[in-house]
Amino acid sequence: MAVKNIMIVGVGGQGTLLTSRILGGLAIAGGYDVKLSEVHGMAQRGGSVVTFVRYGEKVAEPVVEEGQADVIIAFEQLEALRYAHFLKKDGALIINDWKIDPMPVVTGAAQYPEHIIENLKEKYKVYTVNATEEAKKLGNSRVFNLIVLGIAAQHMDFSKEQWYSVIEHTVPQKTIEINKKAFDVGFEL
Repeated sequence: MAVKNIMIVGVGGQGTLLTSRILGGLAIAGGYDVKLSEVHGMAQRGGSVVTFVRYGEKVAEPVVEEGQADVIIAFEQLEALRYAHFLKKDGALIINDWKIDPMPVVTGAAQYPEHIIENLKEKYKVYTVNATEEAKKLGNSRVFNLIVLGIAAQHMDFSKEQWYSVIEHTVPQKTIEINKKAFDVGFEL
């Protein structure tokens, strides 16, 4: 199997690291060689956070090069725009239809770009979900990342049972059921 390149991009506090741990655990459980690499901006201040997850028979480098990502999981629109150029030609860009104003927008020094999703759809295979709203319907807005991951799971090589197993071993005990429900919401979309 060729190496699969997954990127998870978001804003500090959105669960990008938990999501990468789930993906890494999944690939290890699947018997693959796995490399994880985390690139933090000002994570604690709502800055950009990028995680690379690469798995396959043998993975040499932890970093995904531009134009090489099979799947990009974006927890926020502007982050999707910022990293879309990493996607390969037939890759999948999965976007949580949500906006978090970065500091320059908050301070009035910049405007949040308009029509991000529409513009990205002109060039890439884009799948969107308002996972934050869907998670609120489940009663916990913090599980939105598992909804987005559920959609991404459709573009990877693992069974639903494998996903469940890793979710059970990765998330806090008391949140297992809600996280599995959230994953199902995305997986069914």
